Amino acid sequence: MSTINTIIIDGMAFTLPLFIMAIGGIYSERSGVTNLALEGLSGMGAFVGALAAYILTQQFGATSQVPYYLSFVFAVIGGALFALVHALICIRCKANQVISGVVINILAEAVTIFLVKTINRGVFGKPSDKIDLGASIRFTVPGISKIPVLGAFFTRVYPFEVIIILIAVVVWYLLYKTPLGMHIRACGDNPHAVDAAGMDVARIRYFAVMMSGALSGIAGMAFAYSISAKFSSGFFVGYGYLSIAALIFGNWTILPTLGACLVFGMAKSAGYQLVMYLGYPSAYQDLVMILPYVLTLLLLIFLSKHNHAPRALGEVYDKSKR
Repeated sequence: MSTINTIIIDGMAFTLPLFIMAIGGIYSERSGVTNLALEGLSGMGAFVGALAAYILTQQFGATSQVPYYLSFVFAVIGGALFALVHALICIRCKANQVISGVVINILAEAVTIFLVKTINRGVFGKPSDKIDLGASIRFTVPGISKIPVLGAFFTRVYPFEVIIILIAVVVWYLLYKTPLGMHIRACGDNPHAVDAAGMDVARIRYFAVMMSGALSGIAGMAFAYSISAKFSSGFFVGYGYLSIAALIFGNWTILPTLGACLVFGMAKSAGYQLVMYLGYPSAYQDLVMILPYVLTLLLLIFLSKHNHAPRALGEVYDKSKR
């Protein structure tokens, strides 16, 4: 397999989970709620999904694919419910949204570490800070996978990549082609107008924030399967902030955000391949993980002046001030 093909295959496995997490951030922030908690939401969603997958594997057997697919369902539920904490703090309690997001991230890491160790020791009888998932199956599309370069997008594909693409199409349609999507976007630009039209701003924002948690949970589960086939509390560190950078560079719109995620994903994959090609020690592979963040800084320098955040982003809505 050529180096270019390997870069594309590995790059897409990183790009698509990052993309679906960024879409979650878009939903929350287009409704007016700043969401720096994507990392914590993905971690908590992945914990719930991984725990469900482990238990279901004992029931269905290691060869069954039922635990794999149901793990994403449980990750959606776990991420959405944990996002409700952020929503309550920001919408009901009217607390600072930035501080809430940071605290949610710290809380998620601490809680998942505690729960994984406690459950492994007390329920499964093994002292461990990880939950084993097993390797995900991968498939190759016959015929089209033989096309040079383009075929790499259809080679050794994780099932979650297809799931993410399908969900991304649905949530894109929901945000841009339905009345609910229009109300979400209006809440981020002019919540008073939404209220004047008879809509409940708080309810719409609750939905948007919980949607961000659900989509982040999918991302966390995908990262768990693709990175190490195990869940551990530290594997998702940094990815949430990278997805936030992607949605900012995408100007809070879905398709440009995909472009930013592709840049980050391919940079990460190309960095690993470069280290292998040059024959450097494996320690250098850890060093190339900074490439997406270096690109973030460069893009921030050259593109940030063209970004236009939702006008009411981060503002606490007070109905009495209409």
